[in-house]
Amino acid sequence: MVKDGIKSGTMTAKIVAQGAIIAALYVVLSLVTYQFSYLEIQCRVAEALCMAIYFTPAGVWGVFVGCFITNLFSGSWIDIVFGSAATLIAALLTRAIAIPVRKKCGRNPDMKHMLLIPIPTVVINAIVIPFVLYYGYGIVSMGSATAKWSVIGLMMFSIAAGEIISCYVFGPIVVKLMTAAEARISVSA
Repeated sequence: MVKDGIKSGTMTAKIVAQGAIIAALYVVLSLVTYQFSYLEIQCRVAEALCMAIYFTPAGVWGVFVGCFITNLFSGSWIDIVFGSAATLIAALLTRAIAIPVRKKCGRNPDMKHMLLIPIPTVVINAIVIPFVLYYGYGIVSMGSATAKWSVIGLMMFSIAAGEIISCYVFGPIVVKLMTAAEARISVSA
């Protein structure tokens, strides 16, 4: 089947390759920045790759698979299941935002639209990951075990701050790199 001048098998291979590259980058970035990517105060730099979802639907499964593989190194089944599920939900919501923004802005989103893209990643992770850390790892170092909601509240703040740094500081770098790569591919095609 040919759609837009591209054979469907070629398109599928392209999406699989893109997703695999994004997943691999996610794993490498998480492991290279291991000290910042885990525990109650974290800034998982790899979360900046959620911005790749703007450019390709492969970003959804690439970020999810990368997170899943990364979470396999964490040692907690709760993190593997619920941490990865949080990333998948955030990625799907991000794609839902990215599709209309991409139709409106094309390859180069303006700043106000670019600020919308990581919102699901920040919000979903800030809500889910503190519970994953609390129950999956028994992290109570930010307070006593009897102050469960205070500890979870502090971790929500901490995770949100880390996600904001990842998505809004490193995310634009991802957008610039992907915009440049997409422009080069379009010119050479």
